[in-house]
Amino acid sequence: MLILDNRSPSQLVNNTLDSENLDNNDPNPKALSLSTIKVATNDFSSANKLGEGGFGPVYKGILPRGQEIAVKRLSKTSTQGHEEFANEVALTARLQHIYLVRVLGFCIEGDEKMLIYEYMPNKSLDHYLYDPIR
Repeated sequence: MLILDNRSPSQLVNNTLDSENLDNNDPNPKALSLSTIKVATNDFSSANKLGEGGFGPVYKGILPRGQEIAVKRLSKTSTQGHEEFANEVALTARLQHIYLVRVLGFCIEGDEKMLIYEYMPNKSLDHYLYDPIR
């Protein structure tokens, strides 16, 4: 079992943050409430949908203090449980690499499970990875 800042994954995901701003330099993911994420994404508006992958849809959001985020919303058909999701949050938060977008936080509320990433504006990660000049 992974331990993140002396809390188990279950303890980590049961602590919902009231803050409206995520610190990009903090290595520990922060829990955000579903209501905060709904406001940030305009209730998961199709206008804010960036795409969809195996995990589920991804939405752009803006927190009240102006910070841009990308929200990966776990598909409702996923069989991933609470503890597995908590372990995934803990593991992905510890991964840091120049070519990886940072996990800033998460949301687990009711049957909703979401990962909150830093938002990469303008172009996809592929553009930066396969740019022949860089």
